Amino acid sequence: MKLLTELQIRSKLQEIEGWLYEDNALHTTFEFDNFKEAFSAMTRIAFEAERLNHHPDWSNVYNKLQISLSTHDAGGVTDNDFELAQIINDLVG
Repeated sequence: MKLLTELQIRSKLQEIEGWLYEDNALHTTFEFDNFKEAFSAMTRIAFEAERLNHHPDWSNVYNKLQISLSTHDAGGVTDNDFELAQIINDLVG
């Protein structure tokens, strides 16, 4: 896995809606109507994350889901993070 430069990350962020680059990771927050919808989204994301063997750092409080993506083995953001971010957007969108 090749670590992306900040310039590459900023460029790729223009192609994916709702994500920010901060503290060496990609971040987003989703707000749902209720806890059940938030948890359902997390479950769908979990199956895809497991398939990719690439797992998010996330937290959930009631109807809000905060997600951070970075490739720990590479020490920052890689194409894997953008792939999972796009999958998450497709699942939640």
